[in-house]
Amino acid sequence: MIRLVIKYGIMFISLILAQVLILNQVRFIGFMNPYIYILFIVLLPLSTPRYILLILSFFIGLVVDVFLNSLGVHAAASVLIAYLRPYIIRVISNREDDRSDYPGLYQNTFGWFVLYVTIMVLLHHLLLFYLEVFSFSRFFVTLGRALISSLFSIFIIVLSQFLVFRD
Repeated sequence: MIRLVIKYGIMFISLILAQVLILNQVRFIGFMNPYIYILFIVLLPLSTPRYILLILSFFIGLVVDVFLNSLGVHAAASVLIAYLRPYIIRVISNREDDRSDYPGLYQNTFGWFVLYVTIMVLLHHLLLFYLEVFSFSRFFVTLGRALISSLFSIFIIVLSQFLVFRD
């Protein structure tokens, strides 16, 4: 238990630092903003109690909001994907036996992991970008930003599974 707390504590801190110090400075063509801090929510064990998942998701979103001065939009988007995570996993998994407790790439099939990350990232980014704009006047521009950023974030998350998170 202590080992898991230390592992996820290090993951939390490293993802926040990578997001705040490196990836927030990346802005290609004014549209692509990769957000990989949600990898913390994606990789939490499936046996994590729901209330802990929601609290941790709120906390990581709030920390990102503090550093970006973004008034709670990251916290809201993080809590949304944490709330929907059990339903998403239930929908994309065939049987209970097929699921590993750790939803990483090496414990599941590549297709399952990419589908899982794609759904989670798309939901997060769509809510995040529409809450930032808080208007439907530029609907398609915001949708384009969300989709392009989602593709970039998905690429970085899957790449990180090959390079860093091999657990």
